[in-house]
Amino acid sequence: MSQERTTGKWTPGQIVLTALGTAVSAAWLSPLLWALFTSLKSETEAVAVPTHWVPEDFTFQAWRAIFETGNITDWFVNSVVVSVCVTFVVVLVSALAGYGFARTEFRGKNALLGLVMAGLMVSPAVLGVPLFSTVQSMGMVDTYWGMILPQCAPAAMVYILYKFFQGVPKELEEAAFIDGAGRWRVFFTVVLPLSRPSLAAVGIFTFIASWNNFLWPYMVTNNPDLMTMPNGIATVMNSYGIQWAQLMAGGLMAGLPLIIVFVFFQRQIVAGVAHTGLAGQ
Repeated sequence: MSQERTTGKWTPGQIVLTALGTAVSAAWLSPLLWALFTSLKSETEAVAVPTHWVPEDFTFQAWRAIFETGNITDWFVNSVVVSVCVTFVVVLVSALAGYGFARTEFRGKNALLGLVMAGLMVSPAVLGVPLFSTVQSMGMVDTYWGMILPQCAPAAMVYILYKFFQGVPKELEEAAFIDGAGRWRVFFTVVLPLSRPSLAAVGIFTFIASWNNFLWPYMVTNNPDLMTMPNGIATVMNSYGIQWAQLMAGGLMAGLPLIIVFVFFQRQIVAGVAHTGLAGQ
């Protein structure tokens, strides 16, 4: 009994850590709660001074306005199509390139790897004009491909998987080679199954980055039917002025899929980050 009572007591360290965790969680959740409560206010109440958290009169006026004034369904589908395609291409290219750098020797390998890593030092905003000129010359403005392909240059993801593949024991691949498997079979049947946590992390981070990408889709398309969620919602806000309740409702609509992805794939995210960190030790 005494042992159970001792185990059930909270130590000062546990109390401090719990208090810190609660404070950090509240700090992260408070903007979401503020956005939710603001979206349930009327526009007059949303801009009233002094401000208050809980609406005096709950209304879905802002949510109805978002669906009535904007083509939310098309924007959502466009975001899904672009993000899924970008994620698939980035994961495939990063895995192939990372494995090639980690396991094969060829002339100019270090120079090529350095060139890939140099891409980490260049801001995407700097590449906007040359990328747009290239896409325009190829006739891909106002197309899905114009939004997808320029986002598929994953220097950081190549490096992450490159470091992970270096940590995979070579003995596993050598055993498969002895059994008569070729390089491609070893890659798809031995290496990739071992890389699921890192591949999942790369895929999830790429999906989130592509979903939140505002600048490039804004540059490459003016067609309202091809706009993604961030661009479409910004267009509605610009057309009708700053409507704070609608702005919060649109922001929650755009962020809801990312919240769902994190809730269902948080284990893969943590495991992928952990495996990637261990591979670089």
